Amino acid sequence: FFEGSKPKERAARREAYHQAILNRQSQRHATELAARRNAEVPFAPFHWEIEFPEVFERANPGFDGFVGNPPFLGGKRISTTLGTPYRDWLSFLHIESNSNTDIVAHFFRRAFNLIRKDGAFGLIATNTIAQGDTRSGGLRWIGNNGGEIYRARRRVRWPGVAAVVVSVVHATKGAFYGTKYLDDQRADTITAFLFHKGGHDDPVRLVANEGKSFVGSFVRGMGFTFDDTDRNGVASKLSVMRKLVDNPLNSKVISPYIGGEEVNKSPTHAYHRYVINFRDWPLRRDTIGEHWKTADEERRRALRRKSIVPRDYPEPVATDWPEVLAVVTEKAKPGRERLGNSSIDRAHRERWWRFANERPHLYATIKGLDRVLANSQVSATVQFAFLPAEYRVYAHTLNVYPLQTYAAFCALQSRPHEIWARFFGSSMKDDLRYTPSDCFDTFPFPEDWETDPALEAAGKAYYEYRAALMVDNDEGMTSTYNRFHDFYETDPRIAKLRELHAAMDRAVLDAYGWTDIPTDCDLLLDYEIDEASWGRKKKPYRWRWPDAVRDDVLARLLALNADRAAAEARAGTIRYRSAPKPITQSQGAQP
Repeated sequence: FFEGSKPKERAARREAYHQAILNRQSQRHATELAARRNAEVPFAPFHWEIEFPEVFERANPGFDGFVGNPPFLGGKRISTTLGTPYRDWLSFLHIESNSNTDIVAHFFRRAFNLIRKDGAFGLIATNTIAQGDTRSGGLRWIGNNGGEIYRARRRVRWPGVAAVVVSVVHATKGAFYGTKYLDDQRADTITAFLFHKGGHDDPVRLVANEGKSFVGSFVRGMGFTFDDTDRNGVASKLSVMRKLVDNPLNSKVISPYIGGEEVNKSPTHAYHRYVINFRDWPLRRDTIGEHWKTADEERRRALRRKSIVPRDYPEPVATDWPEVLAVVTEKAKPGRERLGNSSIDRAHRERWWRFANERPHLYATIKGLDRVLANSQVSATVQFAFLPAEYRVYAHTLNVYPLQTYAAFCALQSRPHEIWARFFGSSMKDDLRYTPSDCFDTFPFPEDWETDPALEAAGKAYYEYRAALMVDNDEGMTSTYNRFHDFYETDPRIAKLRELHAAMDRAVLDAYGWTDIPTDCDLLLDYEIDEASWGRKKKPYRWRWPDAVRDDVLARLLALNADRAAAEARAGTIRYRSAPKPITQSQGAQP
C-alpha cells in the first residue's frame, strides 16, 4: 500500500513480494525494510493474526475485549504528523472514514474489528468521538454494522493535569441483552451521538435552510492583512495601508476585515484590521494572439487561471495596482510558496495573489442588504450578532447569514438552537465549533421563524438590551456571557439579561407549539468534577435548563427534523447544490 498510489501499482508490488517469498528470495528486501523501520517516521507493520494465532485460529476468532486510552490526534493533523500515506491507509482500512476523522475513531474501529462476536471494548476518548466526521467514521459505522454501545459517560473531567474533558465508551460486537447506562442513568438505547433517542446517522440537511448560511473568505496568509496587533510580524502595519490609500484608487482593493475575534471581543463588533482583496482577477495582461478571440469560455477560464489575458481584457487585473501588489508579493507570496504538493496547495501556490477562497456566492447574496447575522465558528457559547453588510471581507473564522430580522436572531440565539448546535457541532478543547452544515442546515426552525411577531419582539428586546449592556461595561460578548454563566455573578443587569433570554426561549418554544416545556434555568455543572480536588479553579457552571428538559427538547427536534425531511422528500424537493455565478466586476459586484 505504501509503495504505490494506485491499486494496480500495489497489486504488482504485492505480487513481486509474493514471488520473492515463494522463491526463497525475501531476504533481498531486508535492507530496504530495515531502513523503513528506522526512518524518521517509522514504518513497522504489526500483524495481529500472526502475533496471536491462538486468538485468531479458534472458533469465533478475535479478542474477548480491549481496554485502553487511545492517543488523540485531530484528523487534519494525521498527515502532518504521520504522513499522508498513513492517513490514506487509515481511510482505506476503515471505509466511511475520511481525512477529518480523528485518530481516536480509528482505534475504536480497530478494536471493534479485532474483537470476536459477543466481545467488548471500553475506551477513553475526547468528546469529539460523538461529533462530526469522527463520530461518522467511528461510532456511527460501528452502530450500523452490528455494534451496540451499552455504557457511556459523555463528559468526564480528566483526572490528570491536562485540562480536557473526555468520554468513556463501552460497546459490544453483537446484541447486548443487559441494562444499558448513559451517564449512570438507565437507557433503552445509546446512539453514536451518545444520546438515548434517535439513530446513529446525521439529521438531514433541510432544503428550507438552503442558501441561508455561509463561511467567510479563506484568505490563507496574514500577509494580505494590515494589523497593528499582529505579533508574528507577517501582517503589515496600518501606517503602510494609510500611505497606500493616499492614492484613492488603492482603496478599491483594500477592505475592512472582520473575523470571530472582533465579533466576540469588541462591545460594538468593530473591526481593527484591513485586507488586500484582488477578488478572482488574473495577475497580469499579456499579448496572447488571436486565439483568445476564438477560444471557447472553458479555454478562456483556463487562461485566466494561468493569469494570461489579452491586453484589451476589460476586467481588472492585479497588476493594475502595483503598489498594493508589491505588499502581497513581499508579505503573502513567500508563505504560499512554502505550501505542500497536494492539488489544493498547488492551486493556492499558483494563485498566490488571491485568497484561497473568495466566497463569491456569499458576497453576491448579501449585496444590497443593510445588515447580516454572524457568529464566530469557535466560542464557549452560541452567540450571534448583527454586522453591517457594507463592503468588507468576512474571515473564514466567521459564519455569515443573510438574515436581517430580530425574529431570526431570536430563533438562532435561543436555547433550543444552542442545544442542537452543541449536540451536532464539534468542539475545540471545550469550546463549541459551530459549522453551518451540521448546526444550521439541519435545524428544524419554527414555522415563519424569520417574521414571527412574537419572535421579533422578544429578539429585539434581548438584542438591544445586550448591546447597551456591552457598551456600558466595555465588554464584548465573550466577557458578557462569561458573567452570564458565572455562579458568583450578582449584577442585577446580568439577571435581567437572563430573564430576557428566558423570554426568547418561551417565544421560540411557543412557536413550535411546545407550551408544556418549562424555561426555568439554574446554574448547573456542565460535567461532573471531584469537589475535593478541584481547588480554586473556576467550576464549569452554566446557566441552563436541567438535563431532563434539554434532552426532551432535543428528542422533539430530532423527530421534527425527520418529519420535515420526509415531507420534503414526498414533495420531490431537490437540494440546490450549485452556487449561482457571481456578478462580474463590470456589472458592479461588490467583493
